[in-house]
Amino acid sequence: MPQPKPLKLYSAVTLAMICFSLSFVWFKVANVAYGPLTIVLFRLGISASIILVFTKTTKSLRLPDKQDLKTLLLLAFFEPFLYFMGESYGLRFLSPTVGAVIIATIPLVAPFAAYAFHQEKVTVRHMLGILISFAGVTLVIYQVGMGVTASPVGVALQFSAVFSAVGYTVVLPRISSRMNNISIIFFQGLIGAIYFLPFWLVFEARAYFNAPFDAHAMMAILKLALFASTVAFIFFIYSIRHLGVTKSNMFINMIPVFTALFAWKILGDAITPQKLIGIAIVISGLFFAQMNITKKSKGPDPIPRT
Repeated sequence: MPQPKPLKLYSAVTLAMICFSLSFVWFKVANVAYGPLTIVLFRLGISASIILVFTKTTKSLRLPDKQDLKTLLLLAFFEPFLYFMGESYGLRFLSPTVGAVIIATIPLVAPFAAYAFHQEKVTVRHMLGILISFAGVTLVIYQVGMGVTASPVGVALQFSAVFSAVGYTVVLPRISSRMNNISIIFFQGLIGAIYFLPFWLVFEARAYFNAPFDAHAMMAILKLALFASTVAFIFFIYSIRHLGVTKSNMFINMIPVFTALFAWKILGDAITPQKLIGIAIVISGLFFAQMNITKKSKGPDPIPRT
């Protein structure tokens, strides 16, 4: 099978990053009318339906055996369940840009779990990358003379999503060699929707059915399901297959930049010079750390989080 042209490959991975970045903005749009549980439940349900049709058409769906099902139950508990609980409720208190910057630190934190559970080496370069990136996060959420301008509750919830994603990376190697990425994405989304359903029925179902239908907010949820949870993953998996893990993973570092631009354009969020410097420092730390880590990593293909 001939290698696709570079323009096609880089366009695919860039489009994936754009979709992931827009997810932070679309959530804020949907959250005006609907609660976090409603947004996530509908997003996961619609995405799982789309992926099911896609996998049936391409005959790429692999059914799990009993052992794989147990792993998928734990995998989905970390992500999307715990991850989206933290991210979705965190974004109620934070701007999309701050949320994206915090989520972008996942590649820095995950190797420590990989070291603890899989004995993967953590280098000095990685440690320095963490310090650099967290210095950038501090600039994004802290303003001289005003202190921390971002909600501490929102920051804590967003970092809970980061650590949930770390738990996900610990469990993922147990199944990644037996199931393809698209099947993992489908089943973790389906199981995650089942996890969310009872919470939605208790906390948000009545409010959803009593509230008037909001077409603008529902369109944002459909965009989340179609583009952020489906199309973006297909493009990213495609880029991994042809560009490799290292090159594809480097593009994830651009998500905070795209998010800041879209939040400014669509939501009117302010982009201060200090925030721009902070974003640049975060990305610099990510690149600095991954220059060495990704070359040595032999773990499973990364699956971006949004």
